[in-house]
Amino acid sequence: MAHLRQIRLTYWQRESLWAYLFLSPWIIGFVVFTAGAMIASLYLSFTDWDALTPARWVGLANYQKLFFHDPLIWQSLKVTAVYALISVPLNLAIGLLLAILLNQRVPGMRLLRTVYYLPAVIGGVAIAVTWRWMFQGEFGVINLLLREIGIRGPDWLFSRQWVIPSFLIVSLWQVGASMVINLAALQGIPSELYEAAGIDGCTATGKFRYITLPGMSAVLFFNLVIGIISSFRIFTQAYVLTGGGPGNASLFYNLYLFKNAFRFFKMGYASAMAWVLLLIILILTAAVFKSSPYWVFYETELRKGEKTK
Repeated sequence: MAHLRQIRLTYWQRESLWAYLFLSPWIIGFVVFTAGAMIASLYLSFTDWDALTPARWVGLANYQKLFFHDPLIWQSLKVTAVYALISVPLNLAIGLLLAILLNQRVPGMRLLRTVYYLPAVIGGVAIAVTWRWMFQGEFGVINLLLREIGIRGPDWLFSRQWVIPSFLIVSLWQVGASMVINLAALQGIPSELYEAAGIDGCTATGKFRYITLPGMSAVLFFNLVIGIISSFRIFTQAYVLTGGGPGNASLFYNLYLFKNAFRFFKMGYASAMAWVLLLIILILTAAVFKSSPYWVFYETELRKGEKTK
């Protein structure tokens, strides 16, 4: 028996060794390029470093400047918060609406699903360049179409009033990603629930409120968290479309961080900005998780509720 235990132990040790061997590329990459970079940026956030000369320890000076002596920080946070506050609910609503429409059994529906999802797999720079051309004030496609129906379009990307709405329109271009996830969740809701509700005289609004939304709440929760994180990390569109203009009206937080790091060579200050952004995202994500027990319903919970009945 002892001999068999020894053989079994050796077998599991060998299995573990092979597992760690195959995992080692990811582990090494994570330690070197993610965890290592985070530790380095945390240290640099307490230094004054221009990437050319040795870093000089300054303690909390970067954070003091960030919170009390840099008005552009608050401008960038304001721009990012306004964008997130509008774009996240808008994308959730449009993604859900598209999923419901594309869940119908009509000819050509698979082609339509593919068409709506395709923009989600196109690179961000390509999309931003395309939209920059479309938003062009004099010869852009959008204003040319508006001119055909007698409307004089604004100078989208060069107007302080219209630049953020322009970014919101661009954000809807890739709503196909959340639409596909919502569609999968919709198809996972048992049709028997809708049939039973119909027999009981439930209206379409009632079915949506009491069956569709609870059945999709976990997926909506996922899309909400991803949407919040993505909206606060917006960079490519801002960099390509406007560069923060006009007059810092589209100076998103990530864009200002990039400028401090790679245009002004304030690496220490940019590192402090990165950690503040991480803290903001953590707080918002934690708040969403804290609220989830009140509106998110999982299938296991629903089954437990059915058994108790």
